[in-house]
Amino acid sequence: MTKESPFDYAAFLKTLTQGPGVYRMLDKDSQVLYVGKAKNLKRRVSSYFQRSGNLRIQTMVSRIRSIEITVTHTEAEALLLENNLIKELKPRYNILLRDDKSYPYIYLSDDEYPRISFYRGARKGGGRYFGPYPSSAAVKETLYLLQKLFPVRQCKNSYYNNRSRACLQYQIKRCTGPCVGLIVRQDYMRDVQDIVLFLEGKTRDVVNGLVERMEKASAELEFEQAARYRDQIEAIRKVQERQYVSGEKGDLDIVACAIAEEQACVQVFFIRQGRNLGNKQFFPRGSKGREAGEVLSAFIAQYYLGKQVPAEILVSHAVEDQEVLELALGQQSGRKVHLRQSPRGERARWLKMAVHNAEVAMKSRLPSSSNARVRIEALQDALGMDEPPERMGCFDISHTAGERTVASCVVFNAEGPLKSDYRRFNIKGITPGDDYAAMAQALQRRYTRILAGEGSLPDILFIDGGKGQLSTAAEILADIGVYDVLLVGVAKGPERRAGMEQLFLLHRQQPLILDAHSPALHLIQHIRDEAHRFAITGHRQRRNKARTRSVLEDIPGIGQKRRQNLLKQFGGLQGLSRAGVEDIATVDGISSKLAEKIYQAFHGA
Repeated sequence: MTKESPFDYAAFLKTLTQGPGVYRMLDKDSQVLYVGKAKNLKRRVSSYFQRSGNLRIQTMVSRIRSIEITVTHTEAEALLLENNLIKELKPRYNILLRDDKSYPYIYLSDDEYPRISFYRGARKGGGRYFGPYPSSAAVKETLYLLQKLFPVRQCKNSYYNNRSRACLQYQIKRCTGPCVGLIVRQDYMRDVQDIVLFLEGKTRDVVNGLVERMEKASAELEFEQAARYRDQIEAIRKVQERQYVSGEKGDLDIVACAIAEEQACVQVFFIRQGRNLGNKQFFPRGSKGREAGEVLSAFIAQYYLGKQVPAEILVSHAVEDQEVLELALGQQSGRKVHLRQSPRGERARWLKMAVHNAEVAMKSRLPSSSNARVRIEALQDALGMDEPPERMGCFDISHTAGERTVASCVVFNAEGPLKSDYRRFNIKGITPGDDYAAMAQALQRRYTRILAGEGSLPDILFIDGGKGQLSTAAEILADIGVYDVLLVGVAKGPERRAGMEQLFLLHRQQPLILDAHSPALHLIQHIRDEAHRFAITGHRQRRNKARTRSVLEDIPGIGQKRRQNLLKQFGGLQGLSRAGVEDIATVDGISSKLAEKIYQAFHGA
């Protein structure tokens, strides 16, 4: 067996240029171990082969069998190339971001009656885009808020164009009904303009306009309309107190890093037009043994290059290669971009808060079950989601031959069940055994309440059933105005065996079948089984209660005293159900005629 030759780094370094560029370190199988950039390639690559106390670097260097070089004109060009190669090759020794999806935005269409909605992707179409936001949850929260402040439609055009009557959103005053002509375009566009001003940070202009309308309505003795303007003003001011950042008027990101037990957490706060749009946390892979400045440098390059960048980014630690990062980001955005480490005043307070958030997120992650994280991330990958789901719901139906139908709704987050958010629904007024009608009623009741402010929408909603149940759920949610919830039908596979489940998604012809050992499937099974348990428990309770009541309490002439005597004499309902007419008639207060009625109640006429 031929012994593998070590990498002759001395010979390689003799030929290496001192100019800027990118280097790729490869192992014996030509797999890329590490991608790096340098202002001086010879000096930087040479440093790896000098004595180092860093075990990570020693291990990596021992595996190097070749190095590939790409020379660039400038260090900024090298940074861009390095970033692209890291994203493409995902080398095991680089710091890697798991989440490299595009930012979510709020989109305002250019239709005759514009629609406001969630958007992610290339901004190519007409209309206006507001953001970016840190997460889909932040966008959904803002859309929910806007719908309460300014009743502009959020329904899809395919739904809007086919309405013959106003939907639930109109009934709960979250839309003004443009689909059926319940508002003139001039008034509708006034609400649209208020949304634009609000999202641009011009809240004072919005409030001033509403004050003028309120005073005009009051002068014209339209007191009900004036009261609505007053409530709208109050709601906007409350939002302003919560969302606006003191002393900030432009765009600013705050990026903080915390490291513990060889893991890193990066926390990003988004400030746009002086509004706090929320924050998002990241746990970069490959951060073991790295300093916070090195983690931040890798994070900023991978996170911002190729995307929209604010003019200022506050950072918690000194960032490696700060000058070249500022240069590359500035060239990309067409204006100067500054990375600042030691702000003063209000900004210092915000940076401190970001660091605290990163530390808290890290502490909560370390002791938490790694299995739970694996299952959530596997589910994200299996369903092609842009972000890990934070909230998951599941509905199930339980009955016995159509009797006493009960629907259950369970809710999970990344840590597991949220039992305080569980709900049961006693289904009434449907054909016994019609599971589709039962599901429709439960969904409508649950999400009508949520739209009215009772609880939060899930990121994923699992429906126990196949295409039929999934289609029913989609129709109901569209009818009441619930959007941007991923619907998944969970159908039992062949022979109804666990591990053979089929997952149905809208607009996908073939079911998705996960491996029986998939952590994502295990999570889905856990949620589905919990919904089933909760539904069947509720059904049994309702059935037993109904049977206990209907047998005796619904018989004319049987009051509380006679009922107690009967149950005492026969030791409960089961004993009474086995008794004959003559035996029942021996109980005090029970005539032969009444005994016959009791017997028939148990055994039929």
